[in-house]
Amino acid sequence: MSSTDAGHGVTTVQLLTPAGELVESDAAAELRPYVDALGDDRLRAMHRDMVLTRRFDREAAALARQGQLALWVPSHGQEGAQVGVAHASRPHDHLFPSYREHAVALARGVDPVDILRLLRGHTHGGWNPAERGNFHVYTLVIGSQTLHATGFAMGLTLDGLSGTGDPEVDQAVVTFFGDGATSQGDVSEALVFAASFQTPELFFLQNNQWAISVPVATQSRTPLVNRAGGFGIPGTRIDGNDVLASYAVSRRDLDAARSGGGPRFIEAMTYRIGAHTSSDDPTKYRTDDELQSWIARDPIERFEAFLRSRGEGDAFFAGLEAEGDDLGADIRRRTLELPRPDPGSMFDHVYSEPHPVMREQREWLAGYEHSFGPATGDASTADIDGGRA
Repeated sequence: MSSTDAGHGVTTVQLLTPAGELVESDAAAELRPYVDALGDDRLRAMHRDMVLTRRFDREAAALARQGQLALWVPSHGQEGAQVGVAHASRPHDHLFPSYREHAVALARGVDPVDILRLLRGHTHGGWNPAERGNFHVYTLVIGSQTLHATGFAMGLTLDGLSGTGDPEVDQAVVTFFGDGATSQGDVSEALVFAASFQTPELFFLQNNQWAISVPVATQSRTPLVNRAGGFGIPGTRIDGNDVLASYAVSRRDLDAARSGGGPRFIEAMTYRIGAHTSSDDPTKYRTDDELQSWIARDPIERFEAFLRSRGEGDAFFAGLEAEGDDLGADIRRRTLELPRPDPGSMFDHVYSEPHPVMREQREWLAGYEHSFGPATGDASTADIDGGRA
C-alpha cells in the first residue's frame, strides 16, 4: 500500500506496482490471501478481459469517427478497475453501470454490438439483464443508477436475500459511477438510503480525474472517499490501475455486504486516457505531461509484466492480440450490417399496457413517414402503420 494523499490522511491500496511487482508490506499482506487464491486460469481471464475491452474500445472509436455511431464513450485506462470488481462479484450479484463500464459488460457476457446498438440509436436499452449476467442497462442520466441500485439492494434486504449465511442465497449489488456523479444529489440520496437500510451494496467510484472538463480538485476540496464516512459507510481508496487491488478490495467488501455488514464504498484512482466522449476534445483542458504520467501507469502493461514474471510466455499474449483483431473485425462487420430500426419501437414498453396516447403518436408518425411518398416506405414504416400497440 502507498499513501498518495498524506495531507488528508488517505491511504491508497496498491498490491501491484506500475512495474508489475507485488507490493511487500504488512498492510498489503492482509489482502494477499485473495490474490493468492487466484489460479492461473483466472489471472489469464482477467488479462484477456482487459485486452479485449481495449480492442473493442479502439474499434468503436473508429466507427464513431466514420459516422457509424451517434456517440462513443471510451474506457481506455479504466480497464483494471473494472475487471477487478467484475471478477470479484458472484454470478448472482447485480451490477448497475453508468455508460463507460465496457469491461464489466464484456466480462458479464454482454455482446459488444449490443452496446453499439445503443450508441447508434437502434435501441433504448440494449439487452435483458437477466440474460446477461445480471448486468443492468447503461444509464446516461448522471448518477441516477445509484438510486436504481440502492432500491434494488433494499429489495434484497427486505426479501431476505442477504445475511443468511448461505452463499447460494446471499446476493449483493454493485453500482458504478464517476467523480462527476458525486456532485449529483442522486448519489447522496442513494448513500443515505443505503446506510439507513444497511443494503448489501458496493458503491464503486471510478475517479478518472475529470468530469468532462472540470478537474476533481475543483469538484471536491477533500478526497471523495471521505464522503462515505459522512454517511456512516466504510470507504477505501485503491489504485484503480491495479487490477489485483481492485479485485481484492472488491471481493472483501462484497463478502461483507452479502453477509449483512451493510454497504461499502471504493474510490478507484484511475484516469480517462481518451476523451470524455467522441464529442469532446481533452486537449483544450488538460496537459500532455499529465496524460503521459498516467499512460506510464497503464493497467494492461502492468498486469502483463506481472504475468510474465510468473512465467507466462509470448504465445499467450500473441494469441490475445490475434483474438482482439478477430473481435474488432467481427464487431465492425456486424455493426455495419445492423438493419434499420423500426421507428415504431420507440413507443414500445413506455407503458406496461396499451395506451391511447402512444397509439395516437404511433399513428401520427406513420402518417408523417407516408407524407414523403412511396420512395421512403419500407418494412419499418409498414410496422408503424400496423399499429402494434
